This record gives sequence, C-alpha cells and structure tokens, in this order.
Amino acid sequence: MKRDTILIFEDNAIERNILAELFRSDYKILEASNGKEGLELLNRNFSSVAVVLLDYLMPEMNGFEVLSCLRKKNIMNKIPFIMITGQESAEFEKRGYEYGIVSYIKKPYQPDVIRQVVSNATGWFQYKMQLEAVVKKQNENIKKQNDILRQQARKLNQLNEILIDSLSNIVEFRNLESRQHVKRIREFSLCLGKTIMALYPEYELTPKKIEQIGWASSLHDIGKIAIPESIILKSGKLTQDEFELIKSHTTKGAEIISQSLRLNDKAVYDYAYDIARHHHEKYDGKGYPDGLEGENISIAAQIVSLVDVYDALTSKRVYKIAYEPDKAYQMIINGHSGAFSPKLLRAFTEVKPEFEKLLVELHDED
Repeated sequence: MKRDTILIFEDNAIERNILAELFRSDYKILEASNGKEGLELLNRNFSSVAVVLLDYLMPEMNGFEVLSCLRKKNIMNKIPFIMITGQESAEFEKRGYEYGIVSYIKKPYQPDVIRQVVSNATGWFQYKMQLEAVVKKQNENIKKQNDILRQQARKLNQLNEILIDSLSNIVEFRNLESRQHVKRIREFSLCLGKTIMALYPEYELTPKKIEQIGWASSLHDIGKIAIPESIILKSGKLTQDEFELIKSHTTKGAEIISQSLRLNDKAVYDYAYDIARHHHEKYDGKGYPDGLEGENISIAAQIVSLVDVYDALTSKRVYKIAYEPDKAYQMIINGHSGAFSPKLLRAFTEVKPEFEKLLVELHDED
C-alpha cells in the first residue's frame, strides 16, 4: 500500500487545522486530539502513514509517552516522526532525538519551513527504506549463493571422500591388512594433529587443515597398488632388491596421485602427494625416498609417519606379531622405530591414552 497519509497529533483544533491545510493538497490527513486517539489511528492506518507530526503537550499522553510506547514496538524505524513543540532547550531536543524522532517543528509555525522539514523527512526515510530493501535483497541473494556454494562444497567433499575411501580400500584388499587400518591412520592423524596445533602454533595448523590431512592420510600407501603381491605378502625376510621395490611405493604413490587422481580439493591433493611420498622420511635424514631431514619434512608427513609406525607396531602383519600399546609407545619414544621430532614425540606422549582408546574402538576383526 502507498504511504500517502500524514497523521497529526495535536490537541489544539486551530493549530491542527493549520497543519492539515498545509498538506491537504498532497496527502490524506488523519487528525488526533490526544495521544491515545493518535495511537489508535496509527495502529489502524499504519501501512498508509508517510509521516507523523507529534505535538509534545497533549492530554491523555504527552509526546514522549507516545514515543516511548512506539519505541517498544520498533515503530520508530519504519515511519518518520517529527515533534511539534515550543520548547527551546537543548536537553529537550536531545531527548527527542534519543527517542528516534527525525526533526522538530517549532511554534509559532512557519509554513515554508514546515513543508521543507516534512519533505526532507519523507524523502530521507523513503531513501532509507529503499536502501534497506536493496540490502535485504542482496543479503538474501548472498545467502542463496553461499547455500549453493556450501552444497557444492559438500558434494565435492563427498566425492573426494568416496574416491579416497575406494582407493584406500583397494590398498587394504591388496595388502590383506585389517579393514580398520585406514580408519585408524585417519583418526590417529586427526588426534595427533589437534594436539600439535595446540602445542606448537608455529606449524600454523587449523581445524580445516587437520581435517584435510586426515583425509589425505588415507592415501599414504596408495603406491602399494603397483607392488607385486608376492613381495607385499612375503612373510620371510625381504632381499635387498625386494626391499628397494617395497620402498618405491612412496614415489609410485606420489606418481599415482599426480597423474591419475582428480581430487577437487587442492589442499587435500597437495597433502596426499606429500604424505604418500614422504611418510617414510625420518627426522635424522635416514628415511626414504628423498632423505629429507628435520623440518624439511612437512608436519603432515611427520604426523602420518609416526601414526603409521604406531599402527604397524600394534597390528598383526604377515611378517610380525602385534605389540602391546605400551611396548609400541616405548619403541617409538626410544627411537627403535626411526627418529622423530622432539616436538612430535611430546605431542605423541600427550595423546597416548587417546591412541589406546582408538585401538580398542577400531580393533582388527578376527
């Protein structure tokens, strides 16, 4: 409905008529002789009222009492209110503006000034309402776009997760290791990553990065697809040539991820490539395939390296029995399973109870 009405609160009939005649050619006029009557008119005609002229001194309710009532209903933000008064004090004017009026009309009336005040108020308020409508529309569009992007991101993440799960299951099937191996590696990586994030902010880990590392860790042994089963499943000691071939699963895994996988999340892709290639590097530089040393090994690869060793020690394999968690912990802490960063070992100590709990929750099936 078009806002084409001026509501006048004024107990003096002569002054009320003067104001009405100033605007009768341009607006419909509603007149109230007291505050209570004016509130009733405003309530019945709210959608058509363009501006309210509100006298301060009235019976029933004065101007400030009317404003107080309307402010509780959040009306002041929807219609411009102009107060009529003969008061001159700065404190009085300040109080009116605090209630939310947009301007004053001073007595005695000056018709040209009154017309201009009303024109300014209605023009400014119309612009304000149009701007708010535009902003609301833009916010709604942004929300819709964000919802679409979130849905697309969820779908892409689901595709990534399905792809990663499928590939890691192939590795597990070829390797004849436990079905829970990949899940444990992922959960161990998340657990250790969160503790490192808390202890060592210099690594700049975030919950999002840790989640990405967790998914990427699932592909750490993808290169074993390219290794003959006869070597992977050999229960006896490997020859030097066989061991070199086993070691090549790191570079082959990186090649598979680089050349054959199409992961939609670039961060997960980067982590997966790095982890596949470097999860057998050691802090003292005695790992493979690149002989990286110290912090030249990414924190992601360091995390997966440690949890992979822990899982290997605590799991039964074709070539070994499963060690008890305490024994595996001591072997890693004492360096019997290769060198790890002191920072990583401290974090590993912190999560020892959580790792043992995960071993129970994600135990191998008989």
